[in-house]
Amino acid sequence: MAQKKLGILLGIFLMTLIVNSTVAETIPGSMKGNSPFPSYGTGKIIVRIYTNYFCPPCRAAEAELEPLLLDLVRAKKITAAFVDTPNNKDSQYYARYFLYAINKRNDFQYALQARSALFAAAASKINNKEAMEEYLSAKGIAFTPFDVKPVTTKFNGLLAEDKVTATPTCVIIKDGKSEKRVGSEDILKALKEL
Repeated sequence: MAQKKLGILLGIFLMTLIVNSTVAETIPGSMKGNSPFPSYGTGKIIVRIYTNYFCPPCRAAEAELEPLLLDLVRAKKITAAFVDTPNNKDSQYYARYFLYAINKRNDFQYALQARSALFAAAASKINNKEAMEEYLSAKGIAFTPFDVKPVTTKFNGLLAEDKVTATPTCVIIKDGKSEKRVGSEDILKALKEL
């Protein structure tokens, strides 16, 4: 049942992004062909973090997850990628603003800051453009709109490849082997072992 629900939400997410990307192409400063992707670090171990800003376990784990990821990236042990997962009606809206933020400044600490602000915005149930932009500006998050379709297409490919059906999920690819961890405790334990 959960897989069917995620499949339906993924379909809605894709349709919404196609419609929204058509609008985004008319925005000045759009980065066609040069889209930022939320992947950071140079380590040989690939770590994909699948979360949703409306997921209470994702939000709860974020405070412990951020410094752990930051340490692993700085130590050049991992390459971390954030993949926004569409399991809420406003997910695509929040994913778009995250991508807009890293389009403005694509570095790891700024990405973490933007994620933190968006988790807080979701907890506050912000769901309109004016309120979101005012909120992000107050939190020091600048953003530049662009056509997000190439990035969300890659997100959808990763979701399918890693067979993600719940959040939070972490996929760790080490020495050609892929390992999936689901749930905050399991993810944090696996990352601490790296």
